[in-house]
Amino acid sequence: MRRKIMSLTFFILMLSFSIGGTFLLGFVMNEQKDKLGNQALLVAKTVSQLPELKTYITSRDFNEATTHINPIVEEIRDINGAQYIVVLDMQRRKYSHPISEEIGQISQSGDLNAAFSEHYYTSIAHGEYGDMVRAFVPIMSSEGKQVGVVIVGYSVLTIAELLQSIQKELIITIFLSLLFSAWGAHNLGLHMKKQMFGLEPHEIAKMYVERTETFNAMHEGIIAIDNDLTITIFNEKACDILGVYEQPSTLIGKKIYEVLPDTRLPEILELDQPLFNRELYINGHSIMSNRIPIQVNEKTVGAVAMFKDRTEVKKLAEELTGVKAFVQALRVQTHEHKNKLHTIAGLLQLGHHEQALSYLTQVKEEHDEITNFLNERIKNENISGLLLSKISYAKEQGIRLEIDRESHLTVFPKNLDHHDFVILFGNLIENAFDALKDTQLDEKIVHVSVDEDEDVLAILVTDNGIGMTEEVRAHIFDNGFSTKEKKGRGIGLYLIQEIVHKGQGDIEVTSEPHKGTSFLITFYYS
Repeated sequence: MRRKIMSLTFFILMLSFSIGGTFLLGFVMNEQKDKLGNQALLVAKTVSQLPELKTYITSRDFNEATTHINPIVEEIRDINGAQYIVVLDMQRRKYSHPISEEIGQISQSGDLNAAFSEHYYTSIAHGEYGDMVRAFVPIMSSEGKQVGVVIVGYSVLTIAELLQSIQKELIITIFLSLLFSAWGAHNLGLHMKKQMFGLEPHEIAKMYVERTETFNAMHEGIIAIDNDLTITIFNEKACDILGVYEQPSTLIGKKIYEVLPDTRLPEILELDQPLFNRELYINGHSIMSNRIPIQVNEKTVGAVAMFKDRTEVKKLAEELTGVKAFVQALRVQTHEHKNKLHTIAGLLQLGHHEQALSYLTQVKEEHDEITNFLNERIKNENISGLLLSKISYAKEQGIRLEIDRESHLTVFPKNLDHHDFVILFGNLIENAFDALKDTQLDEKIVHVSVDEDEDVLAILVTDNGIGMTEEVRAHIFDNGFSTKEKKGRGIGLYLIQEIVHKGQGDIEVTSEPHKGTSFLITFYYS
C-alpha cells in the first residue's frame, strides 16, 4: 500500500510541477517579449536621433546616403544584439539592412502605416527569422517634419532555445523536485500507514463492512455522532425501536437533530461523561439508554448511544422489585398456609370441630375481603398481586401493612404503565420494610394510600421506622446511594425518581429520625 501511495503521490506532484512549469514558461515568454519590445523601442529611438541619419536620409544621392548610414546603423545593431535595424525614407526605401541585397528595396511590411503617421509602437510578427518583436519609431527632421522610419527587430527565443539557455538551472530544479517529491511521497505514505494502523485499503474496506453488519445484527439500537452532531452510526435496530422509516445507510452524514430532535446525545458532548441506564422518551418511544462519549487519544470526538426498547429492559427492573416480590410472596403464603393447616389439624385432633370450622371461616373471610378489595379498587392485576404479596410478607415479618380502603387506581398517568407502578410500589414498600427491620417497636406499621380523581393521582407510603437525618435525605435519590453496606443497593429510590420525572409528577419526602418516613408522589392528569 505504501508503494502505491508513493507512486500516486509522486505522479500527482510531478503533474503539478509540469502544470506549474507550463504556466511559468508562458509567463517567462511573455516577459521576454515585453523586455525585447522595450529594448527595441529604446534602440529605435536612439537611432532616429542620430544627426548623420537626419542629414543623409534627406540627401538626393541615395548611394552616398546608404554608404554613411548603413555602417553606423550596423554598428549599433551589433552592440545591442538586434536581429536587424532598418531605416526607411518616406517612400519606404531601405537605407540600411543586415543583408546588403535588401538595401534600396521597398518595404512591403503591412504594419508600417501607423509609423509613417508619426506613431511609436511595437508589434510581434512571424518572419524569416522566426517570431520577431519589432519597434517602429518615426525619424523627425530638425524642422519637425517626418523624413523616415526606423525599424528595430529582436528575435524571440523559442521554448527549446529558452530551455537550452537555462539548461543547467533546469537540471538542478528537476533533480531537486524529483528528490523532494520522492521524499514527500515516502513520508506521506508512512504517515497514512500509521494513521490507518498499518492496514491496507482493502482491509479497511473489509472492516467497515464487518462493522456495519455487526451493528445491524445486534439486538440493541446504536446511534453515534461526531463533534459536529453528524450521524456516523445508525443501525437497523435503532430504526425499528425508534420508528425511523428510512434505510440506515441514508441517515449517515445527516445532522442528528434532523432525524431525531430529542435523542439528548448532544448533551453527552457537553457533559463529557457517560450516563448509564437512563430512561428516555424519544420520537414517541420509551427506551432505556446508555450514552457514552467517544474518546480518541483522551480527546472527545463524538458520542454513542446504546439502547433497548423499554418493555424489554423492564423485565430486568421487575426482577429487582415485582418478580422477586411475587416469588417471595409464594414462599410466605406456602409457609402461612402450612401454619394454618397445622392449626386446623391440631384443633381437629383435639376434637374442637367447631373451633376448627370457625378458624377456617375466619381465614377465608380475611382472604376474600382483601382480595375483593384489591380487585375492585385497583384495576390492574399486576399491582393487585404485588400489594397482596406484600401484605403476606409483612405478616411474616411482624409488620402490619395497611392499605387505605378508600384507595382507588384506574388509569395510569401519561408516559407511564403498570411496569412503572410495579417498580414504584415495590420499592416504596420494600424501603418501608427495611426501615422497620432493625427497630424494637411493639407495633410496626406501613400505611399505603392511593387517591385518584379526575385531575390528580396521589400515592402515599408511610412507616413508623427509623427515619432519616437531613444529610441522608439529601442523597436518597442518588444512583447507588444506600445506608446499607450490602452491594447492589441504592438503585430503588433512584428508579422511583426517574419514573416520577417521566410522568411529570412531584415527589415529597418527610422524615424524622426514630419517628418514621413518608413518601408522597403526585401525578397530574391534565
